[in-house]
Amino acid sequence: MGPTASAASPGPSGGSALAATLSRLGLAAGQVVQELGWDDDVDDDLRLAVEGLTTTDLEDEDYADVADAVLVWFRDGDDDLVDTLVDALTNLGEGGFVVLLTPKAGRADHVDPSDIEESAVTAGLHTAGAANVSPEWGALRLVSPKGQRR
Repeated sequence: MGPTASAASPGPSGGSALAATLSRLGLAAGQVVQELGWDDDVDDDLRLAVEGLTTTDLEDEDYADVADAVLVWFRDGDDDLVDTLVDALTNLGEGGFVVLLTPKAGRADHVDPSDIEESAVTAGLHTAGAANVSPEWGALRLVSPKGQRR
């Protein structure tokens, strides 16, 4: 931990606050988390915090086993959000959830909330929580409606 680090930052020094936020999104120790949409602009501190909390490495898009959660990085201009969310459901186990990460309002490639809501509903999901997880990225927890069978 560097001498200029502040406990409010989401970096390594703010790990406990970030871990608490990630826990509220549903992430926990021992979970397998698949990651989709990685690119050079992702928040590496956030990725490390997810790995630290779950005590497992993030699995990439080639992962073919069951995941407890799927972390999806999505920006305006990426492929279709509905298709991306449906892809995220492919390996998701029963009771699993999607954490959709999008650039915050005012940032390049911000995704309009109405587009997210419409895409989530079309993919068979609904919002079950939101969190401020990084200076550049916001997170939404997306789940299948209770009682829905696939």
